[in-house]
Amino acid sequence: MIGTISPIAFNLGGLSVKWYGVIMAAAIILAVSMAMIEGKKRQIESDDFLDLLLWAVPLGYVGARLYYVIFEWGYYAKHPDQIIAIWNGGIAIYGGLLAGLLVLLVFCYKRMLPPFLMLDVITPGVMAAQILGRWGNFFNQEAHGGPTTFHFLQSLHLPSFIIEQMKIGGVYYQPTFLYESFFNLIGLILILALRHRKHLFKQGEVFMLYLGWYSVVRFFVEGLRTDSLYLTAGIRVSQLLSLILLIVIVALFIYRRKVVKPKWYLDGSGLKFPYSRD
Repeated sequence: MIGTISPIAFNLGGLSVKWYGVIMAAAIILAVSMAMIEGKKRQIESDDFLDLLLWAVPLGYVGARLYYVIFEWGYYAKHPDQIIAIWNGGIAIYGGLLAGLLVLLVFCYKRMLPPFLMLDVITPGVMAAQILGRWGNFFNQEAHGGPTTFHFLQSLHLPSFIIEQMKIGGVYYQPTFLYESFFNLIGLILILALRHRKHLFKQGEVFMLYLGWYSVVRFFVEGLRTDSLYLTAGIRVSQLLSLILLIVIVALFIYRRKVVKPKWYLDGSGLKFPYSRD
């Protein structure tokens, strides 16, 4: 039988480097690389994505941590020294996405870049990063669902290394990390297949498709998880936020199509490329 996989990828002197960190670093590189490739086609310089990265990644982690701390305030109010102890776990992807969105809006304002187009360009990379990043949870044996059986996992035709990694304390658990990763992969393939179709997407709609897709996936996956944050008894924060986001995205899509009438995604930024700034 294949045993569980250690969360530690390798040791560097006295420092233990975990698979989670390696995977997250690879996910960030993948996201930026994809954005830079697409950005050139939409008249956006590669340096803009690199500069955005320097602000969005650290502040995104701050947002992810604050989101988690806010909804677990009952614990952190009694243990304030643990608020910054991110190495002990406790981040929420919705918090990271919201913080990253705010950073991008400010960045685009400062650089005079179209924010909806920037969101469209980085969206596939963000999805790819999420798909890859969920495997960090796999190595840490976290973000899983409720107890299940070996035979159920085997019926999903999963490889043995996944099944055995889902055995924690002698009990098999639902691989919700895999469910989310798999369905987001389908969404990514859909977006990549459609985004260059002429007169299909207005600027901002690639991003809205992603957010709507992810909201649906997260709503159902969250219902299976055992580590959810709760607003009140029985109401999971991520499920409630998923519903709100889905409603907002549908309303925004209709409003922009009927009232704003933005440019097509394929029209790009309209800036002279390459361009310079004083």
